[in-house]
Formats: sequence, C-alpha cells, structure tokens
Amino acid sequence: MTGRDPHEQGRVATGLELFYDLVFVVGFSVATGLAGHQLAEAHYTAALVGFFLCTFATIWAWINFAWFASAFDTDDWVFRVVTLVQMIGVAIIAVGMPPVFDSVAGGGDIDNRVMILGYVVMRVGMVIQWLRAAAESEQCRRACLTYAVAIVVAQFCWVAIAIAHLPLGSTIVAMLVAGLIELMGPVIAETRAGGTPWHAHHIAERYSLLTIITLGEGVVGVVALLSAQVAVDGWTLDTAILGFFTMTTTFAMWWIYAAVPVGEALHARRGKCFPWGYGHIVLFMAAVGVGVGLHVAALYLEHHAEIDDQIVAASFAVPMAVFCLGVVVMYGHLLGFDAVSVVQAGVVIVVIVASIIVCSAGASVIVALVVASLAPVAMVIVDELVGDGRRERALGALRGA
Repeated sequence: MTGRDPHEQGRVATGLELFYDLVFVVGFSVATGLAGHQLAEAHYTAALVGFFLCTFATIWAWINFAWFASAFDTDDWVFRVVTLVQMIGVAIIAVGMPPVFDSVAGGGDIDNRVMILGYVVMRVGMVIQWLRAAAESEQCRRACLTYAVAIVVAQFCWVAIAIAHLPLGSTIVAMLVAGLIELMGPVIAETRAGGTPWHAHHIAERYSLLTIITLGEGVVGVVALLSAQVAVDGWTLDTAILGFFTMTTTFAMWWIYAAVPVGEALHARRGKCFPWGYGHIVLFMAAVGVGVGLHVAALYLEHHAEIDDQIVAASFAVPMAVFCLGVVVMYGHLLGFDAVSVVQAGVVIVVIVASIIVCSAGASVIVALVVASLAPVAMVIVDELVGDGRRERALGALRGA
C-alpha cells in the first residue's frame, strides 16, 4: 500500500467500490422516508435536523473512503475485510436513523447513540486503512497519519456526544464541532502534510456514481407519487403528465451533472478538489432532498399530510433549486463562470419561483410539481445549444494556464 499512480491509464471504479456504494442506497432510502413522513406531519424541526444529521454522517463516511481508495486501493484481503467493517457501520447508521427523527419530533434529547455507534464503526475501519498506508508508504506517511489522528480525535468527540445526552441545541453545536474536525483533517493532510496520490478521473467517476445513487431516491419518489395519484384518481391524463415530467426531471438532473468534465478539470488543476469535493455534500443532500419532496407529495395526494399546498410544492422545488444551482457553481468553480452560467442560473430561479407562485395562486400541487420539474430540463436545453464549445474553450484555457 505505497500509493497508486495518479496518472494511471484506464483507472475506473472496482467491483468492491460498486458493492460498497450499494450499502448507501439503504441509508439514503431510510433517511428519505423518515424525513418525508416528518415533513408531511408538519414536524419541520425533526425533518430538517434529522435529515441533515443522518445524510451528513452517511455522505461524509463515503467521501473519506472514496478518496482513500483512489490513492491506496490494493484490493487485497485486508482491504476487503476492513471495507466490510465499514459497510456494517453504514447498516448500523441506517438502523439508528429512526430514533434520531423520533426523538427530535418528541421534543426531548436527540437519541443518536445507535447512529453514532455505526459512524464510529465506519471510522475505526478508516483509521485502520490510514495507519496501514502510513506504515507501508514512506512518501505519504505524514499525510496518512494526519488523516488517522483527525479521525481519532473526532471519534472521541462523537462518543462524548452520544454519552452526554445534551439538549437539542447543544447537541447540534457539539456535532458541528466534531464535523468540523473531520472536515479539517483532509485539508491539513493534503495541503500541509504532503498529500496523497488520488486519481482525478477515478474520483470524478466515484462522485458521479454516488450522484446516480442519490438521484435514485428521486426515481423511488416518482414511483411513490404515481402510486398515490393512481390510488386516488386512477390512470388519468394528469397522472401521465405528472409521471412523464417528474421522471424526466431526475433524468435531466443526471444529464446536466454529467455534462461537467470534472475529471479533465481536476487533472489539470488538482488544487480545486476541496471546494468541489466538499461542495458535493450539499449537492448530494439536495439530490436526496428531491426524493423527500416527491415522498411528501405522495403522502399529500393520499391525504396523509398535514401541511398546505405551498409547503408540499416547496419541499420539492427548494432542493431542486439547490441541486441545479449547485451544478452551476460546480461548473464555474472548475471551468470559470460565463454568460451561459448566468443564463442557466437565471432560468432555474425563474422556474422555481414560478412553481411556488402558481401554487400560491390556487393551482394544484401537480401543476406546481410539473413547473418545478422544468428547471433542470431548461438547463439541459441551454447546455445542448452552446455547451460543447464553451467546455472546450474552458478546458483549453485551463490546460494552457
């Protein structure tokens, strides 16, 4: 485990990495369902706090493993066994999600003990990986030890949080501090301790694959929404229109994300990795959040929601806006902002605001959802009209700078 060649030709995700990603489907699915039900029942604090804590823990654990594997994946028996330990940790996190949501909704202390246990199990696995890399890679030893120390310090904080039974506000502050320690470890390791030999095209593919998984929650949400609509009104023209546009929007979200040449940009400018990589925490949450919004809409159509039309529409439109604008920011960070970026951002804002306005004006939730679903579609249309030329020019400038 001496570090892989960051310029290795044909580097792609391994079968183990793909299997590892499948475990996260469960975590995102549980968080989506729980957040959707809490939001539909007007438990806004429980929905938002529970969703943030559970998805952050899941996403961050995935991110650290992805970057480690990009730099040091040996795929030997030790690597595989430790990866299994981390997969078990993800399952424990998923089991611990319901108590988090229920405890916040009940107004008491956050019951995060099981979730933190699963998180610690995952992070212990990562410590083993980083220590092994430190022992076998002299060139990367300082960076690997920095990663390991940051993780260990953060885990002491997480365990203390689980034991302390703090009130909601204090728990959130303590968890933010522990999360900040986790986030600072890689920054120090990569910028002040020599760094690791991660592969730009490989890490771009890994993030793309998790984006597909998070967008899968939107597909599940579409099915739930259509099932609810059919149960209430049967197969009607409205049902067909709703199904077409909501499925199209998840496809368009993938399309516009995949249009950004991340691998080439990171290969040319490795220093752009941290804003891009950390920014994906918000992007992943937004993609899962679209699925939450569709679940809320399904519960509303089944008359199982206690919120008004505007909240239902916003639960879908807001994360959609965050995702679409996040892709614009990602493109601008990697390749530079231009007039097309401004046009795409403007179109997204107009469409999302219009969806809320038409709902407030008395239009049905279905109409509001259809309008909001046009945001990524409009981005795709703009990109297809002028995208190829702008990407080639931007990449050329990046390589020549």
